[in-house]
Amino acid sequence: MTLKQQLTEDMKTAMRAGDKDRLGVIRLMLAAIKQREVDERIELDDPQILATLEKMLKQRRDSVSQFDAAGREDLAAIERAEMTVIDAYLPAKLDEAEVDSLVGAAIRETGASSPRDMGKVVAAVKAKLAGRADMAMVSSKIKARLAD
Repeated sequence: MTLKQQLTEDMKTAMRAGDKDRLGVIRLMLAAIKQREVDERIELDDPQILATLEKMLKQRRDSVSQFDAAGREDLAAIERAEMTVIDAYLPAKLDEAEVDSLVGAAIRETGASSPRDMGKVVAAVKAKLAGRADMAMVSSKIKARLAD
């Protein structure tokens, strides 16, 4: 079952259960996926759907930090609840040791030796880590390894 089909089934389940909060977030996810499909005139596959969900999660993280800074804990709590639902559809996160080993392997595979080669390494790692690690953290790890 594809991720999109899973979301559709979970939407039906949430409707039957009367779980309005979960239903709303699932509808937001499906709407974002549909919007991207319409904009790009393609049918999204699972990695592209994961990228869309990662983007939604990042938007909510940014919103939470802004709401916390403004003292709006009520709105931050709503965003955190949405993050929990979205996060349930993403693959399990890798720990730092696993990310380090994948970064090291990608550097060896690409033959990267300087910060100029960072793009090649990021491209090699991105597919393996899609949805499983924060790419900003991965990028900083790559930069640090290539700077040595």
